[in-house]
Order: sequence, then structure tokens, then C-alpha cells
Amino acid sequence: MKKITFLVAVLFAGLFTQAQEVGTIQTNEFPRHEINYNILNTLIVASAEVGYEYFFHFNQSLGAKVLINDRPSYRSSKGSRKFKTNSFRINYTYYIGEEKPGSEFYFRPFLKYRFGQFEEKKDDDLYKTDMDAFMMGIGAGYVWNFTNDFMVAPFVNIARNFSGEVKDRFSALEFNAGVNIGYRF
Repeated sequence: MKKITFLVAVLFAGLFTQAQEVGTIQTNEFPRHEINYNILNTLIVASAEVGYEYFFHFNQSLGAKVLINDRPSYRSSKGSRKFKTNSFRINYTYYIGEEKPGSEFYFRPFLKYRFGQFEEKKDDDLYKTDMDAFMMGIGAGYVWNFTNDFMVAPFVNIARNFSGEVKDRFSALEFNAGVNIGYRF
């Protein structure tokens, strides 16, 4: 009976005990949600990227992003060219920083799906490319986390495109960069 009472007491005490990592200020009291916007892509290629991140740990998050007027590259040429494409991306992010939650350098593997079409006019003929494509990629960047509310994060991404039609017209590898600004709550 004493052994059972002791075992129940130890298990019950374990429910109210928290482990503390040495050298960090990690706690469970930090903003768990972030909304962000890639301001650089709006300025350069007139596209919009709006994202959401959920922090399930001090230095890890899961996210989703909607990309409106998504383009496979920053390269542009003269003539009639219209991208009618949108994308959806999901990602996991691991942050290296230990001072503030979700801060400093990070690495981000992601999956992305683009849909829509690209139109190009050459010699009075209209050519269309089906832009539906599944992509896998990785990104890296740095986050400045100001007062756990406001953040600024420059980043670069590279993704592998698995659509034959898109690869033939553009490239199998897609490069993307930007500067996210965001709010955590």
C-alpha cells in the first residue's frame, strides 16, 4: 500500500513539474500565432503573399501561406505576358534563436501547390501554359523579433517543380526571396 501511495504521489507531482533548459529563457508564455505579409514581392512583381504561423514550441512552428499572382521567377521580358496563377504553401519552421521565441536564423522545408495559367502573345498568337504544379523546397532566413509582437524577416527559398509543362517553359528550380513583416499574438 505504501508503494502504491508513493507511486501515485510521484505521478501526481509530475503533472505540476516543468523542466527548464539551462541558458535559455524558454517559457510557455509567448505569442503562439503570427500573421505575416511579404512586402518585397508586392513591390517587385505585384504579387501578394499572406501567411499564418502557429508556434507549437519555443523554436518550432507550422505555417500556411496563400500566394496571389504567384510567379515562378523574377525575370521579366517585354511583350504581352500574363500570369493568372495562385498558390498555397504549407511549411514547418525550426528557429535557431534562444533569446526570444521564433527568432534569429531559421530553416523551413515546405510543400507548395500552384494552379492557374500563363499567357504569352507572340506574333499575334496567344500561347497558354498550364501552371498547375506540385513543388517541394527549403527556405532559410533571419527573424528580428521585436518585443514578441512585431517581426521582420528577410528570407530566400528554392523549390523543385514537378510539372513537365512548367519545366519546359520556365525551369525545374524556382528561386524566391522576400521580406516578411508580421504581427504575433
